[in-house]
Amino acid sequence: MPGWFAVAGTFVLSMVSAWAFLRLRCRGSGNPFGRRAKWWAMTVIVLTGLASTGVSVAAVVASDHARAAFLGLVIPSGLWIGQVSTAQRSRRRDAASLRPVVAWLTFPLRQLYDRMGDDLQDWCDARLEAACRTPQRAAEAAQYYHNQAATRLRNSQDREQLNRWRESIEHKTSIIRLITLDTTPARLHAALQWHPSTRDSGKYAPDDLPRLSDRLEIEAQNELYLFLAYVYRLGFHNLLIYPIRQPTPVRPRRRPLADRNVPAE
Repeated sequence: MPGWFAVAGTFVLSMVSAWAFLRLRCRGSGNPFGRRAKWWAMTVIVLTGLASTGVSVAAVVASDHARAAFLGLVIPSGLWIGQVSTAQRSRRRDAASLRPVVAWLTFPLRQLYDRMGDDLQDWCDARLEAACRTPQRAAEAAQYYHNQAATRLRNSQDREQLNRWRESIEHKTSIIRLITLDTTPARLHAALQWHPSTRDSGKYAPDDLPRLSDRLEIEAQNELYLFLAYVYRLGFHNLLIYPIRQPTPVRPRRRPLADRNVPAE
């Protein structure tokens, strides 16, 4: 029988391996260690560590300690390999008979993904709050978040996607500004045709200006949300929130020093 030290060491190795493979599984989906998701992430890691340790101890009984340590590192890889092969397994005919077992085994993972979605929603809402007060702030916030994330991306496709959203937000807020300035129909039409996102004359008809302004504002906010969700899934979980501008307090004007020495008559 293996000693307690060997069992504890195997459990620690399994936990570390489960943590690493869980991060691989959730890469591109969100943060498994967010405020709401972290408890389910720890549940998945602990359960995986216990299962790996149990199999490893059984292997020790049949063979040696080296195999136990090896299994403790390899078994948690199922967290990642299971995600990669999920689509292939779902196409098999015999998958229907295993669905109840699979549903029971994957319950912690499904709860983890649900809580990751809640964390993403909270994260985006907190950063949208300051940007939804005026259309101009949506453009400023998009540039603010773009400066924090785009320069740190290595993938050119990710940068291009963020650039497209940022340019579209800035373009739509600029048209809203034109509408508030009572621009001419010809200039408004030229502005709508300038960018591909507003060239659909049926969707962005300039006949009803208040309705057009509201539509552009809602779309700019939705695109900012998509921008933030995309950045969050890329791993930028600590972006600074766009600062809410506070009105500058007006201080009372002080009398010149010379005037203070003049005695009142």
